[in-house]
Amino acid sequence: SDWKTAIDDYHRFQEDIDLMKDMGMNFYRFQISWSRVQPDGEGNFNQKGIDFYHNFIDALLKAGIEPMICLYHFDMPLNLARKYNGFVNRELVLNSLIMAKKMVDEFGDKVKYWITFNEQNCYSLSWAFKNSGYITGQKSLSDLYLIQHNVMLAHSLFTQYLHKEKPKDLVGGMLAYQEVYPAVSTPENVEAVRVFKEFSNNNLINLFTRGKYSQEVLSYMKANNLSDILKNKDLETISKTKNDFLSFSYYSSSLLDSSLIPVNAVPNYYIDLGHKVNPYLRTNEWGWQIDSLAFKGILLYLSDLTGQPIFPIENGIGAREKWDGKHQIDDQYRIDYHRAHIQALKEAVEQGAKVIGYLGWGLIDIPSSQGNVDKDMEQCM
Repeated sequence: SDWKTAIDDYHRFQEDIDLMKDMGMNFYRFQISWSRVQPDGEGNFNQKGIDFYHNFIDALLKAGIEPMICLYHFDMPLNLARKYNGFVNRELVLNSLIMAKKMVDEFGDKVKYWITFNEQNCYSLSWAFKNSGYITGQKSLSDLYLIQHNVMLAHSLFTQYLHKEKPKDLVGGMLAYQEVYPAVSTPENVEAVRVFKEFSNNNLINLFTRGKYSQEVLSYMKANNLSDILKNKDLETISKTKNDFLSFSYYSSSLLDSSLIPVNAVPNYYIDLGHKVNPYLRTNEWGWQIDSLAFKGILLYLSDLTGQPIFPIENGIGAREKWDGKHQIDDQYRIDYHRAHIQALKEAVEQGAKVIGYLGWGLIDIPSSQGNVDKDMEQCM
């Protein structure tokens, strides 16, 4: 992969926006690249980078497309990864807040919708060590919970700043929601699914909507000598969190087999240890299983559970395609996927789910998500 060019949105964003407008899109979510606006992740800001986003946002608005800013999409400045080891270090709470405040001050009058961390529950799962700038360490349980807590603290402080400075703007917490079913309906499997959802989904939903850790998670932290992660007044700070909507990504469902999970395994890792393929669902080459019915259930569940407006902001199917340079690619499978999921959303709304929008993933391919890069950069992704 050539990371220097990729899709070259930096130079060709107007073409991309023209395509959006031609497709009838009226909303677009994008990330502020931290390194573009603040090259070292601390210290001086880069005005040229900030000007780029002003121009980008202005072009979206001119085309009648509502922008949504995501402040961190697994894009750690390399300096912060090397210097602090990313979000495992509490210093990153302040660093990220300084950057976020600057973005609000620059774009808050133009942009109404904000997301802090893409798929924030990933920082409570094994993905945390890839997404948080973590370069060195043993990937310990303590490091996992430090990352999870520091990211939540940064999210909470940002929501408070945004509501104070730009009271008309809206901020949402986001999680990656994968529906999980028991592989077989034994009590052990049902319980394993319940526990995994509590640690991977419900704890964060609780923090987003009530400003409180799950009691089950707090008890687990106490039993495993992790309570000292919660510093003085942290819980008070988090209790002031106020989200205006709840957003999430959804791609597939999964099966969980408790018999594959070792005794005393970390609940956060249950899906890594006990995942099974569902033989009753179609699957893409990455093992994502197509399940639009689960999407409908999630929308109804989250709307009823939280009472907040629900905004699914990622939904789609990945595929490896080749273009011969002449003929249009036949992607009927993608059309079928989105048709089924949009129909599921429609049914959820008809049954009472308070849904405020729907975004597919994505407008363009994401070649920078994987690639042949140097070791440090690969670990920062």
